[in-house]
Amino acid sequence: MGVSRKLKQQMEKGGWIRKMFEEGIALKQQYGERNVFDLTLGNPVMEPPEEFHRELKRWVESPTPGLHRYMPNAGYPETRASVAEHLSLETGLPFTSNEVVMTCGAAGALNVVLKSILEAGDEVVIFSPFFAEYIYYIDNAQGVPRIVPTDERFIPDVKTLEENIAPNTRAVLLNYPNNPTGAVYSHDVLQGIKEVLAEKEAEYGSEIFLINDDIYRKLVYDGVGCPQVFQYHNKSIIATSYSKDLAVPGERIGYIAVNPRYEERNELVNGLVFCNRVLGFVNAPALMQNVVRALQDASVDIGEYQRKRDLLYNALVEMGYSVVKPQGAFYIFPASPVEDDEAFVRELQKHKVLVVPGKGFGAPGYFRISYCVDDWVIEGSLRGFREAASAFGWR
Repeated sequence: MGVSRKLKQQMEKGGWIRKMFEEGIALKQQYGERNVFDLTLGNPVMEPPEEFHRELKRWVESPTPGLHRYMPNAGYPETRASVAEHLSLETGLPFTSNEVVMTCGAAGALNVVLKSILEAGDEVVIFSPFFAEYIYYIDNAQGVPRIVPTDERFIPDVKTLEENIAPNTRAVLLNYPNNPTGAVYSHDVLQGIKEVLAEKEAEYGSEIFLINDDIYRKLVYDGVGCPQVFQYHNKSIIATSYSKDLAVPGERIGYIAVNPRYEERNELVNGLVFCNRVLGFVNAPALMQNVVRALQDASVDIGEYQRKRDLLYNALVEMGYSVVKPQGAFYIFPASPVEDDEAFVRELQKHKVLVVPGKGFGAPGYFRISYCVDDWVIEGSLRGFREAASAFGWR
């Protein structure tokens, strides 16, 4: 047996996104690229903004001595200072470079955070639907996920959260704008979470961190506000990356930011820097740290994503699908026309449409569509959505 029993079980249970993506590759080989409509991965087809190319060209054509050497494990001080300045302007809080650690994307950031704060057996609350790999990130740090359902609009219910906070709860992990639903949490929701955490910390004499996977922060639509967790809880952390708003997921560049009002932040940041090293990341990519330094306000055209969302959402609603309109990110999470979401996804495959079943996100009975794709993929998929629903006698 080449892998551990535990890993084998995880591989069999998880990996729905990649599994569907790989099946898509086989279908494309069989039927041709333009005849398969792959809506599985959050892999943006938009090119990075011009500012990114300009900065990249500048650093490549005029490299400074030592450009590709090690730097402090937390990252270049100049880059961390640039991030801190941006966060200070956004939140009104006194961030400095000392509260920022550059990382290998948001996934690297979350693994570093969880490794730094969890004791074996500590619980981390996550809300379903959730990004499937959170389960494995928590397990990597010997933690235990506590999965809490959301309401019919995919918003956390404060009362349900309260019932699921235990003496060994170490963190509540949020993700908004959300993958896979596109939900954005309002001030009232975050205020409610704040009050629950304060109450439970007092009851148990514990310390509970509020973490947000902040990767889709800039991708919000219709003028919806997207509050920062830093405003609600002193023991708050964000883990984020430039993958989605700059359309550079393959560059693996992100950061962790710790609330400057957290009294033990220096010890925590020292732990984050240590874990960045010993988990094998060592440091974030040197070239990308330099490139993103001047790009804190840059992003792809958000209006393009909103247009794609509207194209897909309006078509699905017209067909009769039950869909909560996403407020951010670039996913739609419709209810499956039949209870067995995996069966429905298999039916879609017969029509050469590829999506991911909701059970892959802890929410059976739904399926995820990624619309960060070319228009022809969205438009070409619509017939398949209509015919697949008809195959189950739904239309």
